[in-house]
This record gives sequence, structure tokens and C-alpha cells, in this order.
Amino acid sequence: MLAVLLVTYPRASNYAAWCRSLVERKLAACVNVVELKSFYRWEGRVQEDDEVLLIMKTSTAAVQALKETVAREHPYKVPSIVELSPVDVNKPYLEWVLESTRA
Repeated sequence: MLAVLLVTYPRASNYAAWCRSLVERKLAACVNVVELKSFYRWEGRVQEDDEVLLIMKTSTAAVQALKETVAREHPYKVPSIVELSPVDVNKPYLEWVLESTRA
């Protein structure tokens, strides 16, 4: 099955190299990057930051390892890691994701 992680990351960092390494390590089959501006409360103040939203597609077999890697390697003290479980996925795409994340 397919799992999707939504992870925000600071835009000013070298997120591209990190995303590439996640794919190279077969933790994610694909990472899409969307530039955005985030507003959030942190330590009692409202913050505004330029970030990217990383949409990570992986297999359910690899999702726990991916979440642990994100938590360990992410520059934020409390990274946003949201797991989505798609109900319906194009079968050829699903097969590609499963093959791409097979260790």
C-alpha cells in the first residue's frame, strides 16, 4: 500500500540534497516540493516563515523508517510529519512506488 507524508522544511536550507538522499536510500519513491509561506504559533509568538512542503510518497513497509529518519535529520525541534493513507491509487503508480522503496 501507499503512504504519503507531508513535511514542511525551511526554504533557505539545502532541502533538495536531503530529498535526493531520501530517494537514494529508498525511504521515499518520490518527493514533490511546493514553496509556501507558513504562519504558526511557536513559543508564545506568531511566526512567519518561508518554507517548502515536501510531499513524500512511500510504501507502508517503509513509512516508519521514513518518519524516524525525518524526525532524526530534520532541522526543526518539532518537525511537522503528517501521514496520509490514500484510499485509491493508480495501480501502475502504486507498483512503481513499491518497487522504488523495496530494500
